[in-house]
Amino acid sequence: MAPSLNDKSEKVAEESMASQLQNRPISTIVIIIAMQTEALPLVNKFQLSEDPDSVFPKGVPWVRYHGIYRNLNINIIWPGQDTVLGVDCVGTVSASLVTYAAIQALQPDLIINAGTAGGFKAKGACIGDVFLASDVAFHDRRIPIPVFDLYGVGLRQVFSTPNLLKDLNLKIGKLSTGDSLDMSPQDEASIIANDATIKDMEGAAVAYVADLLKIPAIFIKAVTDIIDGDKPTSEEFLQNLAAVTAALDQAVTQVVDYISGKCLPEL
Repeated sequence: MAPSLNDKSEKVAEESMASQLQNRPISTIVIIIAMQTEALPLVNKFQLSEDPDSVFPKGVPWVRYHGIYRNLNINIIWPGQDTVLGVDCVGTVSASLVTYAAIQALQPDLIINAGTAGGFKAKGACIGDVFLASDVAFHDRRIPIPVFDLYGVGLRQVFSTPNLLKDLNLKIGKLSTGDSLDMSPQDEASIIANDATIKDMEGAAVAYVADLLKIPAIFIKAVTDIIDGDKPTSEEFLQNLAAVTAALDQAVTQVVDYISGKCLPEL
């Protein structure tokens, strides 16, 4: 059956609206950050305030900091602390939930997932390096059935920002995501298959939701630990967290400054 006139009109209207959104300056940004330690320096830098009347469902621990910085409506979303254990709600489940809720409530033009990550020295990563992810994928969703295996990996190219990458002289690498801080032999094989330079616990989940709801997303990750090094990951992560967070916050500030006044295609 041929598309009706109404269907064609709706499609033209949608394409026209999408074009208008692409060609106006970016207005609203949502920054998803898993840990409070990573979030608070940026909250202070951008002079944001915690939302007293949450836009999120009652009872969830998610926190929104918001304000205006360089004519941008900035929203930092931190998944908060586990209501029982009091630790940061890290991992893919919280990341996907807060990304979905933030998009629904705030209708951002762009999502930034910022955070720390492990890096591979074999791929050129060093402690304190800041990477912009080129691709994201999962490494711990193993479904050895044809096509389901591809779904499990969930490989996605992120929103391309060639001008930002060049002008800010950031490193670029592929990001692999899983729900464990350590790395099992099975995870290692999947990470190698993903050709990843950096490894985190949120990125691919944020990318999945952003792609589902058609919101451009970029990923800024700072290296706290060398996964293929000679130190235990947890020990090295805690040792370097404060210093690397400072590098992350500087990079995120530079990116936000760069975005101010620009349209999406200009990135």
